[in-house]
Amino acid sequence: MTKIIACIDGSITSPSVCKASAWVSAKLQAPLDLLHVLDKTEYPKPENSKNLSGNIGLGSREHLLEELVKLDEKRGRLALEHGKNILQDARALAQQHGAVEVTTHQRHGGLMETLSDLQDDTRVLVLGRQGQAHENETHSLGSHLENVIRALNKPILITLPEFNTPQQFMIAYDGSETATKALEKVAESDLLKGMPAHIVMVAEDDNNHQAQLNSAVQRLTGVGFDVTAALIQGAVEPALHQYQRDNDIDLLVMGAYGHSRIRQFLVGSNTTKMVRMSDIPILLLR
Repeated sequence: MTKIIACIDGSITSPSVCKASAWVSAKLQAPLDLLHVLDKTEYPKPENSKNLSGNIGLGSREHLLEELVKLDEKRGRLALEHGKNILQDARALAQQHGAVEVTTHQRHGGLMETLSDLQDDTRVLVLGRQGQAHENETHSLGSHLENVIRALNKPILITLPEFNTPQQFMIAYDGSETATKALEKVAESDLLKGMPAHIVMVAEDDNNHQAQLNSAVQRLTGVGFDVTAALIQGAVEPALHQYQRDNDIDLLVMGAYGHSRIRQFLVGSNTTKMVRMSDIPILLLR
């Protein structure tokens, strides 16, 4: 059975990751797995540290290296124990917020390789926008986040330091294949059922765009959603944020990285801009 995977690192976003993943778990009636990854570059395994013992030479320098190896081993043990405590607290919080069948585990390695290994077992990935290294920077992205978004072909819910159960959501829709796939995911899933939906297109007000928007509305109303449609003008990112604030939207849904690689390189991506500047959680769908 696939699981909700939540990345827990002890940063200020960890409580909101617990609450958000518990919400997803309860809505989908899916088990929740809380994951803590111990970075192998910062905390090498003891056997890797011991392999350094012949690198400096004999005498007093060898003694210093032995002390450094012992220190690395101690740091690793403390980090492992700290991670277990973080997961224990996270599990209690997730259960308190209604999560189904909560499990925890630690991995020693890199976050990207760990999530890639778990991808086949992942139904939805939940993680914070900022990790420990960036937790005091309001509109920054965690060091791994953009790579995770680009690499994983799974729904990703990105949380901020605060998470409240969403009451209504909006879909950033542009008629593209990526946006249409995201719309289909919403229509087919139980995650957002029962919530008012806003489909928002930032484009010129013409017959073509109206037809695309109407088609999107019909897709969601056809499966029972209460839908509000809006065709607005302006620059994409600020226009969407303004609509969100004006209409008290508390969850943004969008397709992830629909542009070509060349265009991403030249002008960046609306996905990255929206994730960086959003003041509400974002659900990215592929």
